[in-house]
Amino acid sequence: MEQMIPNLTPRPWLCVRTQPKREHIAVGQLQRLEGVEVFCPRIRFQRNTVRGKVWFDEALFPGYLFAQFDFNKNVRAVSGAVGVRGLVRFAGECAQIPGVIVEALRAEMADGPAILIKEPELKAGDQAVMVDGAMRGLRAIVTQVLPGGERVKILMELMGTAVEAEVSMEALEPAA
Repeated sequence: MEQMIPNLTPRPWLCVRTQPKREHIAVGQLQRLEGVEVFCPRIRFQRNTVRGKVWFDEALFPGYLFAQFDFNKNVRAVSGAVGVRGLVRFAGECAQIPGVIVEALRAEMADGPAILIKEPELKAGDQAVMVDGAMRGLRAIVTQVLPGGERVKILMELMGTAVEAEVSMEALEPAA
């Protein structure tokens, strides 16, 4: 029998571990349980694939979600729900998430069911700054966005000479 945990506040937010890529299934199952509130923040982003840019919607914390419930009453139902691996524990104690953190995440998601992550939009002719590698801080001009959009060709000045290079889009950010 699951032990009662007296040091938990009446209805804390607890961290629930889910099966990989099954957060949405666990959320659906937990929402069916009476007295259980579930929060699983999500992100929405575009990724380049062989089919072109595709939108993806994934859990912000892959493999985890937050649930608020009466521990002594619902721990077995929550732990045994489809898609759930169990509660996150440290030294035998359930991991509690402060309510202010959950509310801050909810505020970030006020515009929709997921936080939208936008890729930096650089195009040919844009000025950019290197943010990664040995050339960090060097200004450049984007000359070409290569197929797939993950790499770009840039023109930069090194020792008084214009040099063209190919770099990852992640190594650049738009110049201010």
